[in-house]
Formats: sequence, C-alpha cells, structure tokens
Amino acid sequence: MELFLNTDEKTPKYIQLYEQLKEKIICHELTAGEKLPSIRYLAQQLGLSKHTIDAAYQQLLAEGYIQSVPRSGLYVLPIEGFPISEEMINTPSIIPQTNHPTIDFHYGSIDLEKFPLNNWAKCIKLAMEEELDILQYGAPKGDPFLREEIRKYVAQSRGITCTAKQILICNGTQQSVSLIIQLLNVMQQPVFFEDPGYNEVRNMFQKWQCDIIPVPIENDGIDMTTIANNTAKVVYVTPSHQFPLGGILPIQKRYDLLKWAEYQNSYIIEDDYNSEFRYIGKPIPSLKSLDQFERVIYLGTFSKNLLPAVRCCYMILPDSLVEAAEAMLQQQTQNCSPLLQRAIAIFMRKGYFEKHVRRMKITYQKKQQILVQAIKEQLGDKVEIVGQQGGLHILLKLKNTNADTLIERAMKVGVKVYSPKKHWLNPDEVSYIILGFGGVNSKDIVEGITKLKSCF
Repeated sequence: MELFLNTDEKTPKYIQLYEQLKEKIICHELTAGEKLPSIRYLAQQLGLSKHTIDAAYQQLLAEGYIQSVPRSGLYVLPIEGFPISEEMINTPSIIPQTNHPTIDFHYGSIDLEKFPLNNWAKCIKLAMEEELDILQYGAPKGDPFLREEIRKYVAQSRGITCTAKQILICNGTQQSVSLIIQLLNVMQQPVFFEDPGYNEVRNMFQKWQCDIIPVPIENDGIDMTTIANNTAKVVYVTPSHQFPLGGILPIQKRYDLLKWAEYQNSYIIEDDYNSEFRYIGKPIPSLKSLDQFERVIYLGTFSKNLLPAVRCCYMILPDSLVEAAEAMLQQQTQNCSPLLQRAIAIFMRKGYFEKHVRRMKITYQKKQQILVQAIKEQLGDKVEIVGQQGGLHILLKLKNTNADTLIERAMKVGVKVYSPKKHWLNPDEVSYIILGFGGVNSKDIVEGITKLKSCF
C-alpha cells in the first residue's frame, strides 16, 4: 500500500492514516476480505509508533470498515450498499469475453501443439542451474553461448561465415533496425525500402525521419532500375521470402544488389525471416553468404522457428562495424531476457532446435498444401493465390470483390481474415487478403475456406 503522512500537517498522524485507509476501502483499492498489515509491520514501514497504528485501526473497527479475527488479524469488511459475497472475494475477476471468430487466419501465429514444451522447460531449468549471472541484466551484445550457437547454425543452414563477435542479440527486428539506423547515422537520409514491404520496419525508419524511397516489387523481386537511378546509404530487403508477396529474389539480382552496395559504399539490410520454411525448389544462398565486400547486415529471428514469446532476434554485422556497435551498446541495456537467451543456446546445443525446425517445415508444408487445395476447390477463379513458395502465409488477390467487404462478411460467419494494405505505401490500390496458416489446424483450414466461399 502507498500511504503518505504529512509531518507538517496539524492533523494527528493516526487520523491521517485512518482517512487514507478508509478512502482505499471505499474505492475498493482494499477489497472485502483483504487482510491488513500487522500493527508491528506497518509501524516499522511508516516509522510510527505502534500506538499510532493501533489508534487508526481502532477507529476503522469502530466504524465497521474492518473486523478483527482472533489469532488471524484484521480484515476489510464489505461496505453497506456495496455487498460483496465471500465467493466474489475469493474468485478472481474475469474479463468479459467477446464473440471471437472460431477460425482465425492470423499471420504470425505458429503451431504450438507441435512445440516440444518438455524439452524447452528442461532448457530453461538448465539455464538457471548453469550460471546465476543470467539472472542479471546480461551482456550488452547478448549471451556469448547463444551467439556461438547462432554462428554454428547460420554457417550450416545459410552458408554464412562469421565470428561470434559479429553477432548481436536484440529483442525484435524493430529494435535491430533502430540500432542499425543509429550505427550508420542515416537519420534524415534516403533509404530504399520495398513497396509493398514490412510496415513495422518502415515505421521505424520513419520514426528516425529517414527519407523512404519506395522500390517496386516486380515478378522477380525488387526493381533494380529504381535503385540504380537513385542514391541511398541503406536498402532494406526480404530476399528469402519477400514480405508480404512471398517472392524469392533471384540469384542475378542478388549479385546486382551486392555490386551496387559496393560501388555506392552503401549497406544492405537482409531480413532473412522464414528462410527455413521454403516448400518449392532448393534454398537460394543468403545475400550475406555471397557478400565479398562486407556490405550486408544480416537479420535473423526466433519468432517463427521457435516461439514469438521469446522476443529474440539477432544481427550479423560486417566486421568493419563491430567496434562502433560495441561502443554504442555500452550505453544501453540488453533488452532480450538473458535467461531466455541461455535457454535458447542450450536448446540449440542439444540439437532440439534443428530437430524442431525440420519437423515444423514438414508440418507447415502440409498445412499450406491443404490450404491451397481448399482454395482451388472452394474459391476457384474468384481469387489468385500469391506467394506459396514458402513462409507461414499466402495472399489472395481478389477478382471483382472488395477486400474490406469480404473481411467484414467473413467475421459474420466466424472466420477472421486480414487486409495487408498497411504494407503498401499506396493502399488504395490493394485488392488482397492475407491468410496465415501456422496456428490453424488442418480441419479448421478447410472449414474456414468453405465458410469464406459464402462471403463472395
């Protein structure tokens, strides 16, 4: 409880205390059935005599605000006119539930039923047993054990050669981008950005007052003509699974982009999210693995391939930027939980992570196949499927149907689908809906698309 007594006031302290406690009871800050602190404890906390505390309590007793229970203590009574039953006192308040749609194609959700919770719990327990320091604030660059595990993982899975020193741990892609903006000093400077592109990252550039130069997305990725005809210190791209259209940047454009960055003395921010979940063809090398000029800043995350709740991602810097980044991070606190970082490191060290990713790739591929088949059967030529090469979502390009109207109708039949228009700089031209399938089971996928059919 927060209790403040004015030593300069002429009103006796026990009256001040009585008035404040009474107000808390009337306003239900102290609820019926709640036990008050003992006289001795409250006297110590407030630096008052036990006689002063007792006098305040006696006044509350006399007026019926509290009652004394032998060998137990003093308890708040329900105020007359506001009766509170014992059941209400002992039952936690429940937030009223609204009628949520039964089938939610939310992008970003993952399949929690397949997650190895027992192994994850073991790793958290082992993390707490390994070292007490992980319960402190943590190293500015992140847990050294996790950075080493990431180094080994990206070398094997993405062909990236780097040192653990080049790896920084952050609590999300937006924080990573914010650090990069400060590190490269591109505030109020032109920045190339995919259009459409990841809105949350674009917002971060705009927050730092960067001048966004939109780069149109063609059938084979970003428009290199726009980049060649303009100048910018940074280009942000999602080459492994363009967000939200889902395309993959072909190898020639990757080389062209690297040559441009070297020639212009600029940097490429490669957001390699969802690179593990590719369903058609062989994986294309990451930009970072092709980078001979040290121009690529690589971003990876554990949100989709592990758990969104860990709020953990990482960046791999060119060696030339490491020293400046370390100096900048010395002024900041590590925002990603050191305990969770160590648990992820153990999860990777024991081989649980790679096994989980392999299993989830099969799971998500099957779900996507079921979703695509259901769309073809139920929606036919009403839509065009976009971005089915990988990831945890697809887009439906609507034909002769308004997206907002469709979303509203779908809600009424118990299905929630979403508009991706926020990811376009000119959203008036958007006629898509986005369907995330990671967190939806196979049965609900089919049922959801069947219900969606009635909304066209």
